Amino acid sequence: MNFDEALIRSRLQAAFDTIASLSGQAGDIRAIGDAVRNCLDQGGAIYTCGNGGSAAEALHLAEELIGKYRAARPPRRAVCLNADPTALTCIANDFGFDEVFARQVEALVRRGDALVVFSTSGASPNIVRALQKARDLGATTIGLLGREGGASLPLCDLPLVVRSQETAHIQEAHQVVLHLILEAVEAA
Repeated sequence: MNFDEALIRSRLQAAFDTIASLSGQAGDIRAIGDAVRNCLDQGGAIYTCGNGGSAAEALHLAEELIGKYRAARPPRRAVCLNADPTALTCIANDFGFDEVFARQVEALVRRGDALVVFSTSGASPNIVRALQKARDLGATTIGLLGREGGASLPLCDLPLVVRSQETAHIQEAHQVVLHLILEAVEAA
């Protein structure tokens, strides 16, 4: 495959088409933004997690809630479960990688909190187990998913599925959605 202008245009068009498809899910995006804002306004915390590039997006959402997106405002309660390498390696070593998020959810998440997961497949066992544990604890479960949503889809109170098979384009669309979540929080 040559890296040429035709390839660049093709990739840009595919990314544009994937992001444009989100307009059909504007109601779902609004519901997610409202749920995050309401959770925070009622004293809850937002917990995030993901693997690989999705871990970076989970970290991005949490840090923007604590810091700021556009407007200077009080910090909001948020924790990224993939941000602590000592917790991740301890749990993976003692309980297996499938438990790295569920174990933290069990320790930290309470009723009234929300767990936001990022997963391009929705099939990662550690994501699925975290969602199940959060549900068991009475937290709101939000999934920014890809492909067909995978095993995570039925565990999400508020799912948003980017219907693409291209991991990069799913992550690009998730980036847009996480910025819209922050818009909802700061609009309050």
